[in-house]
Amino acid sequence: MVRYAAASIASANPEKFAKARGEYVRTHFKNMREVAAALNGMNLKKAYTYLGDVQEHKQIIPFRRHAGGIGRASQAKQFKTTKGRWPEKSVKYILRLLKNAESNADAKDLDVDELVIKNIVVNQAPKTRRRTYRAHGRINPYQGHPCHIEIFLSTPSVEIPRAKDLDVAAGSSRKGKKVAAIEA
Repeated sequence: MVRYAAASIASANPEKFAKARGEYVRTHFKNMREVAAALNGMNLKKAYTYLGDVQEHKQIIPFRRHAGGIGRASQAKQFKTTKGRWPEKSVKYILRLLKNAESNADAKDLDVDELVIKNIVVNQAPKTRRRTYRAHGRINPYQGHPCHIEIFLSTPSVEIPRAKDLDVAAGSSRKGKKVAAIEA
């Protein structure tokens, strides 16, 4: 497995990022992928309240990619979709990883109130193989689908406002402004 899938993001400025990782997590990959997609880019404090509401079935995780056989729920309307679930086990594991990443950020002296979930990567882990016994002496596979999870937290970058005199959208070039300044 790749050490950190989004390591290129943090390599430019490692003191602004905190990371946490879970390997061979025994929860369904497809559920965890949808939870991660719902959290990506969210503020950390907002993510904690959102996941708490999901555990209490007050809010829903929208299922977009792995939505075959997923029932419809009216709570999914706020995400402009019809399908969603409340994957409690996946939420429990992701809450643990978020707390771990938050403590790692605190150890790096990052402002915990300003942290944003920069990137969450969920990869499939090797399947756990068991078997189940069927009628007439047959045996079928009975596999689990664990996953690897990587979380990157960062402080939001400060946006520098664009200078007003370099506005290209107005359609005038720099030379025209210099000429206008000289003539004035």
